[in-house]
Amino acid sequence: METAARFRTAVEKRDLTVLDELFTDDIRLYSPVKFKPFEGKPLVLGLFGVLLRTFEDIRYVGHFEGSAETSGDGAEAPSVILPFRATVRGKEVHGIDLLQFDEEGRVKEFTVMVRPQSAVRVLGEAVLAGLIADGLVPDPAAS
Repeated sequence: METAARFRTAVEKRDLTVLDELFTDDIRLYSPVKFKPFEGKPLVLGLFGVLLRTFEDIRYVGHFEGSAETSGDGAEAPSVILPFRATVRGKEVHGIDLLQFDEEGRVKEFTVMVRPQSAVRVLGEAVLAGLIADGLVPDPAAS
């Protein structure tokens, strides 16, 4: 699927402008460190800004196409899984990005899965710090 190839290139080149074109306005991103999804293009793009700074390197190592039921509306949607490797604060992270598309080929749901558990913790801490620094979420220590 062309959108998945464009997404992969945009992430590897750290190009948020292309990601903005690829996401629906009501995109939902399911994170490995948060129960509720990040919702809406502004928040998801902000999150990607943090992620692209947090990953010291990211490289996609595969591509699988098919279809899967979405979490949001339960409908079957064209889907792509992109396995990746990255480093966060010196820890190697293995993961997959599951992209699910609307009828126009834009990403409407995005699920990230990461292993091992210690990498999930390091990634979560780094991303939370970035989200707070960028003003995207409140600082829990400030309350």
